[in-house]
Amino acid sequence: MRIEKCYFCSSPCYPGHGVMFVRNDSKTFRFCRSKCHRNFNKKRNPRKVAWTKAYRKTRGKELAVDSTFEFEKRRNRPMKYDRNLMGKTIMAMQRVEQIKQAREERFHANRMKDAKGEKVKQARVEIEKHAELLAPAVAKREEVMQNVLDSARERIATRKIRAAEKVTARGAENMED
Repeated sequence: MRIEKCYFCSSPCYPGHGVMFVRNDSKTFRFCRSKCHRNFNKKRNPRKVAWTKAYRKTRGKELAVDSTFEFEKRRNRPMKYDRNLMGKTIMAMQRVEQIKQAREERFHANRMKDAKGEKVKQARVEIEKHAELLAPAVAKREEVMQNVLDSARERIATRKIRAAEKVTARGAENMED
C-alpha cells in the first residue's frame, strides 16, 4: 500500500481516493480530488495556481531545498520483509519528520521576522490616522490609572501607620516590664 502524491497540488493521495489519469504514452497522473483533475484538464500550470505546493515553493513561501526531501523520493526496488529493518525504518521516518518540521518552523520564523516590523509600522500609521477616536479612551485610561495609584498609595500609608503603632505598642510594653 503506497501513498502517492497528487500531480497537481502535491498533497497525499491515499489508496482508494482521487482519480488516476493515464495518457496515451502510458504516463500516469494521480489527482487527490476532482479540483486538481479539472485544473490539469484545463492545462493550468500548478506553479501559477495559488493554492498548490508548487506555487508556494516558487514564491519562497515554503522550504524548497532541503536534504529531508531526498527521503520522500519514490523507490521501486522491492525488498524482502524484515521486522527489524521495518522497525528501524519507521523510527528513521519519524525522526526525519521531526527534523523536517523543525526546519520548516525555522524557515517560517525567519520569513515572518521582517513582517512583524512591518505590522508595527502599519499599526502606528493607523493609530496616527485615527488619533481622534483613541483620545477619549486614552484620557479615560489615564484617569483610571491615577485612581489605582492613589488607592495604592493610601494602602501603603495605612500599612506604615499600623506598623509604627505596633512598634510603639511593643516599646511601651518593654518599658512596663
